[in-house]
Amino acid sequence: MRFLGNIIWLLFGGIIAAVGWFVAGLLLCITIIGIPFGVQCMKISAFVLWPFGKEIDVGNFGVGGLLFNIIWLILFGWEFAIAHFITGLIFCITIIGIPFGLQHFKLAKLGLIPFGAKIH
Repeated sequence: MRFLGNIIWLLFGGIIAAVGWFVAGLLLCITIIGIPFGVQCMKISAFVLWPFGKEIDVGNFGVGGLLFNIIWLILFGWEFAIAHFITGLIFCITIIGIPFGLQHFKLAKLGLIPFGAKIH
């Protein structure tokens, strides 16, 4: 079931979302200061390609991770989180779209606090 969900996910926007995260990562890596944020975007883009069957645990990020998460949230994170949240709401309008909407809600959480998040 996870495999089928991931295949349908790819067809209905997963590839576009992953490319969006990856391009954002490339743009952030242009400057030296943006490299840690760009690397996180690229890691998230890999997760966005195949989200079904994976869970996200947020926390245990330490002082450095807290600082990076605060900067991330102020500068970039809220845009990613709002985009995934709105997309998730749109998918949840239909019963068939609910599993995909739930994946977007997971991604919204990851978009808010990526540093220190564990994906398993």
